Amino acid sequence: MTEKSMTPQTLRGIPELRYTNADNVVRYRAIMRFFYLEYKRLRYWLRPEEVHAAIAQWDVWPHYTQELCQQDLEQLASWQNLTSRHEGGRSSTLEEYLKKKLQYCLRPYSIEIERMLESLEKVTGYGGSLEASLFDTIADKLFAIRRDAVDIEPEAALQLWTSLYESFVKLHENAADYMASLHTAKAEEMMVTEAFLLFKEKLTDYLQHFVQALQRSSYGIEGHLLQIREPVMELFLERAAEGELSRPRLEEAPDKEELLQELRQGWNNIRRWFLGSGSEASELTMLERATKDAIARIVRSAIRIQERKRSGLSRKKELEHLAGWFARLETMDEAHRLGAHAFGLFRTRHLQGEDLRTTDRSDQSSWDEQAKLHLLRSRSRKRSAGVVPDSVPDHRERKQREREVHQSRQAEEWRSIERMLRLGQVSISELGPVTTSERVRLLSWIGRCMTAGEKRSFVTAEGVRITLSLPQAPGTLTVLLAEDGELEMKDYRLDFRLTEASLYSGRAEPDDKGDGAG
Repeated sequence: MTEKSMTPQTLRGIPELRYTNADNVVRYRAIMRFFYLEYKRLRYWLRPEEVHAAIAQWDVWPHYTQELCQQDLEQLASWQNLTSRHEGGRSSTLEEYLKKKLQYCLRPYSIEIERMLESLEKVTGYGGSLEASLFDTIADKLFAIRRDAVDIEPEAALQLWTSLYESFVKLHENAADYMASLHTAKAEEMMVTEAFLLFKEKLTDYLQHFVQALQRSSYGIEGHLLQIREPVMELFLERAAEGELSRPRLEEAPDKEELLQELRQGWNNIRRWFLGSGSEASELTMLERATKDAIARIVRSAIRIQERKRSGLSRKKELEHLAGWFARLETMDEAHRLGAHAFGLFRTRHLQGEDLRTTDRSDQSSWDEQAKLHLLRSRSRKRSAGVVPDSVPDHRERKQREREVHQSRQAEEWRSIERMLRLGQVSISELGPVTTSERVRLLSWIGRCMTAGEKRSFVTAEGVRITLSLPQAPGTLTVLLAEDGELEMKDYRLDFRLTEASLYSGRAEPDDKGDGAG
């Protein structure tokens, strides 16, 4: 229902609900339930004698008479829950005509009220389910709309739309109810009991299967929705509305424009649920995130239960047996393997420090890396009585060493740039063997050029412009020879030119430096 359809008539009071809270609610509800049960058996018009016999058989009200039943039926008719008619045939008296020949039938509002009450009686929790097959159904229906929207018949369009929207509503409501059931107090209590461990695997498999189906089908559904343009959508909804209006009915047919507005609202609901709107994430994304969070929450609960069970047990014998294994090993490599199998990965800790790697080899083991010392401070707020305040350390020598290292590195980089300036242009295949530092510097230049945009050029701090050119023949490869290995890569060409900024950098022209710089 859209906002335009909100009228005072729509928001009126509902007298049909009065029987659910009246003084004699037991009698009224018993009568209405009997009418509803007979309605489902396709018996619509009932006589007062049949109603009285059924209520008396149920024994919900002591000394329930025919006259009391007639009064209740008239009261329900005045509340617009029932409609009455006179049965055909002759009547000998006026009283017989008014009472014995009267029949009653449920009104449409009352049918829906009883149907709702019947559903409420079965509610014991949120219920719901995660039906992965509904994603495939929705994807198939959207594909059928893309394929047949132009030539589809009105009846077929209505049937296709009904199947699509019912599957969407069922998916949305059942998934929302099921995810809500995982956050109830009853679920929280269950997740802390040991009995939950037996149920945990089945529940996680159920949730993971739903997530996999969601991820597998969501891209197809989103693609179909994006491919169905507005003219195609309008044409299809027009056909569906024609199919709805072509149905023969005794009641007044709905207005076509209002029906189309309702269908458009339904289509927008589907698009918003799968694609989102504006900057807001789609309901599909939030459902996937909620399902993954539920899986993680279930796993954490199971781990806590297992840790609680193990906390009261001594593992002394197990650790002594494991220590014997370590003692009998002959090499450190075997100890590393046993430690990996016994303890797995330790909890990750983020430690900030300087990277002292001496090589860029990706296959080098972490055990071969240089150790980095990291001082851990005590987290205790109590100050030790014997702690003497430290003096301010003198870092002048360390600063001087670092300054010399930095100046040496800069001089080495300038010598490399100066050598390239003499060459002007150079290809990777023309370089010959290079040192490790030259290889790292060369790859750094190539990386900066590749990320500099279409010009593939950048200017160094010394005012030298380095421009990268791709190989003339696509796919041309060469091998860069370095001290620490060989690297197969594209045969790039690098061009080195001085810019005006070099005048302010304190660097001279390469010809003024002499031959010793190379």
